[in-house]
Amino acid sequence: MEKGPGARDFFERLDRPAIAEAIRRAEEKGLGEIRVHVRHGRVGDARAEAERTFVRLGMAKTANRTGCLIFIVPEERAFAVVGDTAICERVGEAFWLEARDAAAALFVEEKFTEGILAAVERIGDALAKHFPKTRGQPDTNELPNEVSES
Repeated sequence: MEKGPGARDFFERLDRPAIAEAIRRAEEKGLGEIRVHVRHGRVGDARAEAERTFVRLGMAKTANRTGCLIFIVPEERAFAVVGDTAICERVGEAFWLEARDAAAALFVEEKFTEGILAAVERIGDALAKHFPKTRGQPDTNELPNEVSES
């Protein structure tokens, strides 16, 4: 995230129900779990903290190893998009940068919810392409869709 409002504005402006609904719709497309986590304060290295948060949120224990995390640190205007082993093997590192850049372009315009929704949609499309659901295949929502914070 570039210049813009402070962390407090970021938190107040997020449309959490819209984000949860977008995650639900994205997860319907394929076998995977998507989370959005917003971190208060400072972390230093957003990517490293995203990876630790990924594990702490139980995302490394999903059945198909296709968890994806959008991790945002508004105070530092930093964020990262990371995924579990199975999805990473299919999409490669460039995908995570593309998902991050899709959000960043909107964050610069102070369209925070829209930026998150753009990243969620890209992740959902990747899950649908690489881990599609087959007709009648059960899929349990393993992790909450709501925005988490710490």
